[in-house]
Amino acid sequence: MKSIARLLLGLTVCCLSAISVGFAEDAAPPAKPVSFYRQVRPILQRHCSGCHQPAKLGGNLQLISYELFQKGGDGGPSFISGKPDESLIVKQISGEKPEMPLNSDPLSEKQVATIRTWIAQGATDDTPATAKDDISAEKPPVYTSAPVITALSYSPDSQLLAISGYHEVLLHHADGSGLAARLVGRSPTITSIRFSPDGTKLAVAGGAPSLFGEIQIWDVAKKELIRSDTIGFDTLYGLCFNDEGTLLAYGTFDNRVRAIQVADGKQVMSMDAHTDLVFGTTFSLKNDHVISVSRDMSMKLTELKTSQFIDNITSITPGALKGGIMAVQRHPKEEQVLIGGADGEPKLYKIFRTQARQIGDDFNRLRSYTKLPGRVCSLQFNVDGTKFVVGSSNATSGAARIYKTDTEQPQAELKGQTAGVFAVAFRPDGQQVVTGGLDGVVRMYNAETGELVKEFSPVTLSPAVAAAQ
Repeated sequence: MKSIARLLLGLTVCCLSAISVGFAEDAAPPAKPVSFYRQVRPILQRHCSGCHQPAKLGGNLQLISYELFQKGGDGGPSFISGKPDESLIVKQISGEKPEMPLNSDPLSEKQVATIRTWIAQGATDDTPATAKDDISAEKPPVYTSAPVITALSYSPDSQLLAISGYHEVLLHHADGSGLAARLVGRSPTITSIRFSPDGTKLAVAGGAPSLFGEIQIWDVAKKELIRSDTIGFDTLYGLCFNDEGTLLAYGTFDNRVRAIQVADGKQVMSMDAHTDLVFGTTFSLKNDHVISVSRDMSMKLTELKTSQFIDNITSITPGALKGGIMAVQRHPKEEQVLIGGADGEPKLYKIFRTQARQIGDDFNRLRSYTKLPGRVCSLQFNVDGTKFVVGSSNATSGAARIYKTDTEQPQAELKGQTAGVFAVAFRPDGQQVVTGGLDGVVRMYNAETGELVKEFSPVTLSPAVAAAQ
């Protein structure tokens, strides 16, 4: 019996030794499979594709799809499957002073490792067929239904009307006579469009939800993209130029307000005092402060030079504001701002407080205007600030009105709205206003009488069957 026990003990020791050796050999298990679509593509989108897209071909390289990434640019193919150390992309993003991303912070060690591992594992493409998007100026969007219009802007000379589309801004002649150009970019969602004060540039804010935010700067005359800045991990909102056209302010999905230089994208102001999405920004009359409005039911004042939060322009009393604020614009000639939001009531405020704040006061408010149905989504003054146009939306319909700034009752109701109005604009020559929204129809109205002058779809519609083929 003792000999049998010794034999069993020996076998047990041998087995345990074998198991121990096995664990030692597998101490570093194989890396988990890396997904191109879920892990590599977001890195490229957020850090690289601003300079490597159809509208701006740095090094003749495009990074908007697996196929184009694989093809590479002037330097040859971007990667060699299974060979990360021989792959151009790894060489460009690695080392003490990586060559790419150009003029930006280098990728983190984790991001570089993700790309290396993906290449080492075979660099496979797992992009879903339904998610592939090869839209470019040569292959612009095809519409089977009119896109929702989220932004409108007239050029300062009243000759062009910029209209948001899918992946593009549609430049129309301001009289509605037809399309002048299609500015196709990277962002599928366009939230804000603004011409520079001199009309030479067009700034566009947007992005892709949960992926990246983007600001585009276009040369209006050449219809060419000057620069694309990828900012953050979600869509951007509420663009505004300062009066000199040298700075841009904008809001972010993650509660931030920023101002950047138009020339190079360098950040010059940062304010993080909001507690929810920032929908709109505007500069003070002297261009030394930025005013921002948010879903957090506040309008905040920030000093541009120091980035210091100065004041809540609106009341801070709980319940004083009935929901978030979605739109803001400064009066063209006064230190005053017009706002609108969830309560449907346009309001005019002075920017700077002249007496100490008291609990429950709304001291800076100068006037409230007759409510619109639903929530105010967009508003704009005329060039001298004597009038403004407002658009609103509720669950089933929308409305638009023209007001005189010194009168609470509307001057004209803009009839014919069949759905929510998300965007409005006042033509600089003062002759017309324009609306757009959920139904994808642009409507032009006489700015004095409110009479409908013209309506049209900003895009050419293709039959769904033809588009599928």
